[in-house]
Formats: sequence, structure tokens, C-alpha cells
Amino acid sequence: MHLSDQELLAQFANPTTKEKGYTAVIKKYQEKLYWHIRRMVIDHSDADDVLQNTFIKVWKGLENFREDSQLYTWLYRIATNESLSFLAQQQKRATVSMDVVGSTLENKIKADTNFDGNRLEWKLQVAIQSLPEKQRLVFNLRYYDALPYEEMSKILDTSEGALKASYHHAAKKIEAFLKEN
Repeated sequence: MHLSDQELLAQFANPTTKEKGYTAVIKKYQEKLYWHIRRMVIDHSDADDVLQNTFIKVWKGLENFREDSQLYTWLYRIATNESLSFLAQQQKRATVSMDVVGSTLENKIKADTNFDGNRLEWKLQVAIQSLPEKQRLVFNLRYYDALPYEEMSKILDTSEGALKASYHHAAKKIEAFLKEN
């Protein structure tokens, strides 16, 4: 059984139980954050690297967490920012547009042995990777993580209306992609 976020934060704030509290935060949120990151960066080893960087930032910043939002909202924001930074670094290294990076991610999906090209899941992942970066992020947060627009607004620092529009456009593009393929 997982501790509540308040109990985790209290453990982390206490010098004698700080490491135990941090470990409990990792145990509670590691899988959700991994899959959030993985849907953005696609590759397992890249997702592991980004997750590790996320938890390093969590370790460094958790004592300054002001509880203005829920803990998982704060964690998702860090994971999202780390993922976007990772993708931007990939783009700089390749000195290509984000469309080419998206195409590279699509090729990683096609090459992944866990995906069968005849399955709807595979087609959905390819469709998601064809979306512009912001729409892809909003779609993943809403569709896979089932985050309410209010929480997404805090994570992405944008209005709920803009998020609803992005999600709507993303869903329409995915629907059209799936009909064509």
C-alpha cells in the first residue's frame, strides 16, 4: 500500500527518513512517469535515461515543493520538461526539424519488436507520433494518463481552453490517420 502524498512529503522533510520518503515517492510514481515519458520519447533506454534525470531533479527540488499543486502534477511537469528537453537535444544533434524527429520516433515504433504492425495499438502510436509536439503531448496526457484539463493546465502552464482545442485537433488528426491507414 502506498502512503499518501502528505505522508511521503513528511517523511522526506524529516532528515532521518528523507531517503525512505524519496524511495517511497519513486515506488509510487515510477511506473506512471515511465510510461508518460516513454510515450513521448518512444525508446525504452531513452525513457529510462529521462526518468532517471527526472528523479534526480525531484531529489534536488522536493524539499522546495510548495504544495501549490498535487505532488503528481509537479512530478509530471518535471517529467514532461525533461522529455521535451531530451527531444530538443535530439533535434539539435541531428540539426533537423521536429517533423524529422517525429519521423525517427515513428521508425522506432515500427522497429520495436513489442509492436505488431497489424494491431490497432501500433497504428495508434504511429498516428500519435505524426502529431505536432504540443498536440502529441496533450493527447498523451489526456488519453493515456486521463488527466483532467485543470491538472494538464498546471503541468503545461497553459489555459484549459487551449488544451481542449489541442486535444480536439489531435483526436481529429488521429481519427483521419486511422481511417486512411
